[in-house]
Amino acid sequence: MPELPEVETVRRGLQPVMEGKRIGRAEVRRPDLRWPFPENMAERLTGQRILSLRRRSKYILADLSSNETLLVHLGMSGRMLIDDAPTANFNANSALPGKHDHVVFHMQDGATITFNDARRFGAMDLIPTDRLDAHWLLEKLGPEPLGNAFDEPYLKKKLSGRNSPIKTALLDQRVVSGLGNIYVCEVLHRTGISPKREAAKISGPRVASMVPAIRAVLSEAIDAGGSSLRDHRQTNGELGYFQHRFAVYDREGEDCCKEGCDGRICRIVQSGRSSFYCPTCQR
Repeated sequence: MPELPEVETVRRGLQPVMEGKRIGRAEVRRPDLRWPFPENMAERLTGQRILSLRRRSKYILADLSSNETLLVHLGMSGRMLIDDAPTANFNANSALPGKHDHVVFHMQDGATITFNDARRFGAMDLIPTDRLDAHWLLEKLGPEPLGNAFDEPYLKKKLSGRNSPIKTALLDQRVVSGLGNIYVCEVLHRTGISPKREAAKISGPRVASMVPAIRAVLSEAIDAGGSSLRDHRQTNGELGYFQHRFAVYDREGEDCCKEGCDGRICRIVQSGRSSFYCPTCQR
């Protein structure tokens, strides 16, 4: 599942060809993805100008001139690919099978943006912009990890009294939005905290160390274009490269890369998800 850096990479790729531009024609080729599309979605999108293109957690939000917002969730395999965009330096991968091109945005200036989703776990919805925060996918989300509301006092307060492992706590989207399995593993290794440690028992200074580590790991991943594992691609069809910088994720049995540590990376399962960590330097 794409995490915050992957979704932000896609948003940045789409921004020059969608933000401020008008949708000449929207084409919806099936009735649903993970859930049914909203009623008359193609007609409601056609002719609308995209006022802004932003991200909330793992969702792309396109604010429209109709006072509605298009919510896009990439799911497991969703891709937003651009073709024939005069302002872009890339084109979509024409080898992708057309049968998985489910929604197509024909922009008024000639660009075409295609939502391709082989597994159909993605989703789209149209919501009145002034009621967006109350949408069931967004209403309980915690603050953005790269935003000002996410700071050391906030995280200390949210972890206080939590009996769950720190890995589980950081994956809770009500605590902080957008963090997923890959980047939590990387953050915990960078801060020397075991994913098994009870959240409430982590000292204040160690909790504080996670805030800049989370910001740094996510920023580095965005700069690298995300992590291309399995289905994820950027809007130009290319891979992201942060997976080549993983310190622990998917490195079971390999030597720890932290200077002075002679440990080996282990894999355990927590809440049905793989956690990778070094038992020598993460305590």
